[in-house]
Amino acid sequence: MSAGPGQALFEFVRHWSRRTTPDIGEQGRLVLVTEAAYAVSRRGPATINAVAHEIGIDQSGASRLVKDAAAAGYLELRSADGDARRRQVGVTDAGVELIEQAHAWQEEVFARLTEGWSERRRTEFHKAMVSLVERSNPSS
Repeated sequence: MSAGPGQALFEFVRHWSRRTTPDIGEQGRLVLVTEAAYAVSRRGPATINAVAHEIGIDQSGASRLVKDAAAAGYLELRSADGDARRRQVGVTDAGVELIEQAHAWQEEVFARLTEGWSERRRTEFHKAMVSLVERSNPSS
């Protein structure tokens, strides 16, 4: 018996969540936290806790990732406006460039994986993925 759509969805998620290889593992984590900080900052102040929530990990794990990305020059930590005890995360110019490069690579991978698909099929798949992400976001 073939997997139902729910099973296929979670197989898809498991498949892509473990696609990190040793040669891109650290870079992938830097992209993940930089992109998360960028996304959070577009909605409001990007704190360590907000970045942790965006990624779906605990505060201490996010703190380590942010510190690693800051050491690599992709993020910066500064005191929050009006509260020196809180730290805000900012994306540097190098971080924006990293995100742009990651997005270009992601588009290349999608094009390679959907090679031979019609433009209509690609567009429908894209729309379906966006819809699933939007519907799964608790704030939507």
